[in-house]
Amino acid sequence: MPRRVAPTLRVHIVHRPPDDALRILEAHLVNGIEITIGPDPAPADVLVDGRPSRAQIEACPDLRALIVPYAGIPAETRGLLLTDFPDLAVHNLHHNAAAAAELAVALLLAAAKTLLPADRALRTGDWRTRYDGLPTILLEGKHVVILGLGAIGARVAETCQAFRMDVSAVRRHVDRPTPPGVEVHSPETLRKLLPQADVLILCLPLTPKTDGLIGARELALLRPSAVLVNIARGAIVDEEALYRALADRRLAAAGIDVWYRYPKTPEERANTPPSRFPFHELDHVVLSPHRGGAFRTEELEAQRMHDLAVSLNAAARGAPIPHPVDLAEGY
Repeated sequence: MPRRVAPTLRVHIVHRPPDDALRILEAHLVNGIEITIGPDPAPADVLVDGRPSRAQIEACPDLRALIVPYAGIPAETRGLLLTDFPDLAVHNLHHNAAAAAELAVALLLAAAKTLLPADRALRTGDWRTRYDGLPTILLEGKHVVILGLGAIGARVAETCQAFRMDVSAVRRHVDRPTPPGVEVHSPETLRKLLPQADVLILCLPLTPKTDGLIGARELALLRPSAVLVNIARGAIVDEEALYRALADRRLAAAGIDVWYRYPKTPEERANTPPSRFPFHELDHVVLSPHRGGAFRTEELEAQRMHDLAVSLNAAARGAPIPHPVDLAEGY
C-alpha cells in the first residue's frame, strides 16, 4: 500500500461553496493543498471564514492564517482576534473590487445626470424634464476626491480620469503605488480638500478611525454643487447630517449604496426603510440596496474561488499571502 504523503498546506473552509465554484477552486490549486469543509474544522494551516468562533480557531492548533473570503473584516471577528489571537495573520479577498467600482461610477452618473427623475417622468409620457431644464452636472474638468485608494478606489480613480476629471485621493499610506496622475493626500488634509471637491466618493473601510469620519462639519465644507457617492459603509457618514444636507439642498446630489438599517430576517427584506430619515423622498438621491459587490452569482463565486486559489497557492509556496489585514487599523 503506498505511503500517504503529507499535504503541503491544509485548508479548512467553514462554509461550503457551491459545487461549481468548488470545482473552480480545485482546478486552480497547486499540488499538495488539502481542502476540508464544514462547520467543525479539521486541523488546518489556513482557515477560510469571515466570522470564525473561538472554538473553530482553537480546533486548529497549527493555524497560520485566517482568510476572510471578502473585503473588510467584521467587527466581532476583529475584536476576537485582537483579544485572543493577536498574532494570527489575517487576509482578505478582493474578488468583487471591479463590481463595486462599477457601481460607484453608475451611482455617480445617475446622480449627476438626474437619470431617475427623468426616467420616472418619461414612463408616464412626461417630457418636461427635457424642456424645463432638469439640472445635470458636467463631470469633465471637475475635481473628484476619493476617500480610500485600495482595490476599489484605484479602479474608480482610473475611470474618473477617463472622464477627464481631476482626481485626488486620501489614503493612510501615501507612499504606496497609485494610478498615474492621481494626487495622493494623507487623512490629515481631508478638511482642506473638501472645499475643492465637486465629487466626493467614499471607498474606504469602516474602522474605529473612519466611523463618523464625514459629519456635519465635513459636509458643510463641500460646495452646494457637489455630489457625494458612498459605496463604503453607511456609518462612515453621519446619518442625520447627510440627510439634512441633502434635504436642505446643501448638496446637489448623492448616490448611496450603504445604509443605516438593514433587514434582519427574510421576511423584513420587502419592507425595511434603509434609514430613520426619508431619503426616499429626495429626488436628487439615488438609492441602492447595498449591491456594490454583487453581480451574477455564478460569476461572483467563480471570481471568489479564483482569488482564493491565488492566496492558497501563495501560502503553499511559502510566498506572502495577498491582501494582509492590519488588525490594529481594522483593514
